[in-house]
Amino acid sequence: MELQPGSVVVDGTLGGAGHSRRISEQIGETGHLIAMDRDELAIQRAEVLLSGTPTTLIHGNFCDLPEYLPQLEVTHVDAILLDLGLSSDQLADDTRGFSFDANGPLDLRFDTTRGEPASRLVQRLTAEHLADLIYEFGEERYSRRIARAIVGARRTTPITTAEDLASIVRRAIPHNKRDRIDPATRTFQALRIAVNDELRSLENALRRMPDCLSDGGRLAIISFHSLEDRRVKEAFRDDARLEV
Repeated sequence: MELQPGSVVVDGTLGGAGHSRRISEQIGETGHLIAMDRDELAIQRAEVLLSGTPTTLIHGNFCDLPEYLPQLEVTHVDAILLDLGLSSDQLADDTRGFSFDANGPLDLRFDTTRGEPASRLVQRLTAEHLADLIYEFGEERYSRRIARAIVGARRTTPITTAEDLASIVRRAIPHNKRDRIDPATRTFQALRIAVNDELRSLENALRRMPDCLSDGGRLAIISFHSLEDRRVKEAFRDDARLEV
C-alpha cells in the first residue's frame, strides 16, 4: 500500500495481527494504526502483540468505520486494509465451530456477544429456507438434498456441534459427485456468511469507506471466495471514487 512514516492506516480485519504488525513497522512511531475486529478474542490478543505501537484497537465491524473515526478525532485515513474471511486463530479454536471436525459448539459467529449461533439457525429454518441459504451463500448445487438431510436429522437429535453438521452434509452428497474439497465446505461457508451477515457488511463498507480516505488514499481488499470477489470488483469498476 506504499505506506509512509506518519501515515494513518486502518486494518479492518485484525485477526492474528500479522498485517497490523507489518503496518505498524512501516508507519513508525509518528503514525497511527486503527485495528478493528468483530472477534473480541482477537482484540485481547492484539493488546499484547501490538503493545508499544501507536495502535488504537476497536472491537467492532469494519463497515462502521465512519462512526468510529470522529470518536478518535480522525477525519480521513491514508489507507484501509480488509482481509476478508476467517483467521487462522478462529479456525484453530474448536469452541467456535469453524473447523468441520470440531466437537465443540456449532457457533460460527465472529462476535460471540451478538446475534444467533449457527446451531440455532439450522434448528429453526425450514428445509426450503435452508436450501436457499446454502445455495445463495455457499453456491452448493446439492443444497436441497443437504437441507432435507439437516431437517431429517434434527427431528431425532439437535444439531449442536460442527462435527454433527459436517457428518450430515457428507452423508447427503453422493461419493461419486464430490469435489476435491471437503463436502461440508460450502455449507459451512453459507451458514457462516448468514450468521455474520458478511456480504451486507462488505457492501456497506464498499459504499462508505471511500469517503473515509484522504486524497490519494488507498483501499486494499483481499477476498477469499467468488461472492466477495464479485462485489469488490463491481465496486471498483462502478464507483467513481475508486480507481484501480
